[in-house]
Amino acid sequence: MHEVDVAILGGGLAGNLLARQLSREVPNASVALFERSPERGYKVGESTVEIATNYFIRRQGLSTYIYKEHLPKNGLRYFFDSEKRDAKLWEMSEIGVDGLPPYPSFQLDRARLERDLLEMNRKAGIDIHLPARVVDLKLESDGKHTFSVVEGDTKTEWRARWVVDGTGREGLIAKQRGLRMREPSHKIASAWGRFLNVQDVDDYGPTEWRAKARYTARALSTIHFMYEGCWIWFIPLREGITSLGIVQDQRDWKADRFKVDGFLKYMRSHGAIRDLLEDVECLDLEGYTQLAFRTKQFYSGAEKWACVGDSSAFTDPFYSPGSDFIATGNDLVADLIKRDLEGEDVGSRGQLYNDFMQYRFDTTLVIYDQLYSTFGSFELYEAKVFFDTACYYNLLFDAYAQDLHLDERWLRTQLRRKDWVMQALGNFGTLFRGAAAEMHKRGTYYRKNLGEHRLSGRKSFGVMEEVGSPRSRREVNAVTEEIFQRTQNMVGGALDGDSAFVQRLMSGSRELYDAWGALDAE
Repeated sequence: MHEVDVAILGGGLAGNLLARQLSREVPNASVALFERSPERGYKVGESTVEIATNYFIRRQGLSTYIYKEHLPKNGLRYFFDSEKRDAKLWEMSEIGVDGLPPYPSFQLDRARLERDLLEMNRKAGIDIHLPARVVDLKLESDGKHTFSVVEGDTKTEWRARWVVDGTGREGLIAKQRGLRMREPSHKIASAWGRFLNVQDVDDYGPTEWRAKARYTARALSTIHFMYEGCWIWFIPLREGITSLGIVQDQRDWKADRFKVDGFLKYMRSHGAIRDLLEDVECLDLEGYTQLAFRTKQFYSGAEKWACVGDSSAFTDPFYSPGSDFIATGNDLVADLIKRDLEGEDVGSRGQLYNDFMQYRFDTTLVIYDQLYSTFGSFELYEAKVFFDTACYYNLLFDAYAQDLHLDERWLRTQLRRKDWVMQALGNFGTLFRGAAAEMHKRGTYYRKNLGEHRLSGRKSFGVMEEVGSPRSRREVNAVTEEIFQRTQNMVGGALDGDSAFVQRLMSGSRELYDAWGALDAE
C-alpha cells in the first residue's frame, strides 16, 4: 500500500497548479498527481484576468516563464455590429484599451502550460503518474481514503490523507457523492476550437482606425463580437494559432455548430468575422450543449477532500472567470491542507471556505443569468461592462490581492452580507434586462453600434489604481455607491435621460444600499 499526504486526481491546470503550490507552501507534504491522458491537448480557458494573473505571479512565481512562453493580454475588447450583422470591423463601435492595462493578464497556450507545469512539478519532487487511471476510489470520513491506480498492466493500491479532484467535468468525487447539479436558469451552449491563418487585425483596415487605438496591439486582446443572445471570441495564442469560440443562448443554438463546416458557416454569417476567416485551417473543435453547472459542495475539511477547477462547478466563459476560481479555490484548499498537517482541526474552516465558494459562484453567475439580451447594444453594454468590471476591481480583485479570502473574520463578514449583495446584483440585472426590452420597444437598441470608440480602459472598466492597499469598509462602500450611481446614470443616458424609467426598475435600491452600509457598520 502506497501512502501519501495529498493525492491530486487530474493533471490539468487546476491540479498542476495546486501541486506546485503545495510544493512551495507545504514543502514537507508528500504529494502525488495522477493523470489519465498521456497527451496535453488544446483546452478552452486560455485567457486570464487579474485575480488569476496575480495568483500565477505572486503565488506560483511564474511571471518570467509566462512572459517568455505565452502572450501578454491587451485587456478586453468588444465590437458591436449593425442589426444586419454586415458592418466592417473598423466601422463597428468598440470598447477596449489603447495601451496595455496597468494590471497584467495573459493569453495562455493551455497545452504548453500543462506540459511545462508537469515537468516543473516533477523536478519539485511531486510524484507524477502519467498515464494513470484512478479506480475504486473510497472516500472515508476519517480522511483515510483509498484508491487503485492502473498504469499499463500494473495496478497499485494507495491511501491518502487528502484527495483533491481536479478531473474537470468528469468529476470523480462529484459523481461518487452526487454533488453535481444542473443549472436551471442560465442555459447557454458553446463550440470552440483552435485555428490557423486568422487575419491579423493589427495588419488590417484603414490607418485611421488603427491610429484610434494608438496602434496598440488589438490582436493581443481577448476580442469579443457582441450580439443579442450571443458572443464570439478571438483569443491569440503562440505560433500563429487563434482560439475561436461561439457562446449562445440555448434557444438559438444549432447542433451543426459542433462540426467544423457548421461552425464556420455561422461565424461567416457575420460580415466582419467572415473577412477575418477567409483562409483559416481548423486544428480542433469541441463544444457543450450546456456550459453552466453547480455543485452541492466544494470541500470537506472534516473528511479531507476537495474539488477544484471544473470538477466542482462552472458559470460562464464571459469575463474568463474559470482561472479566477482555480486561483481562489486552490488557495483555500492549500490552506486547509497546510493547517491540517500542522495539527489543526479544519472541519469548521472547511465549511466556511465551502460556503464562501458557493457565494462566489452565485455572485458570479448572477451577472450572466438572463442577461445575454444586453450584449448586442453598444449603449447598454457600455453601462453593464462598467458595472461588472468596476465591481470586480473594487470588491473581488482588491480583496484577493490582500489575501482577505484567507481571513476568517473577513469571510464571515462577506457571508453575512450575501443576501444584500445578491439582491443588489439582482436589482441591476433587472435594470439591464428592462432597459434592453425598452430600447427594442423604442427602436434604439442598435443606434450607436457603429462609429463609437471607448478606448480609455480606466474609464470604461473602472480600473482602480490602489488595488491591494488596505481600505476601510467605509472607503469600499463609497466606491461601490459611486459605481452604482454611475451605472444608473449610464443606463438612463441610453434611455435618453428617462430617469423615471430607471427609478421604477431600481425601486428600493436606495433602501437596500443603506441597509448594506448599516450592516457593515455593526
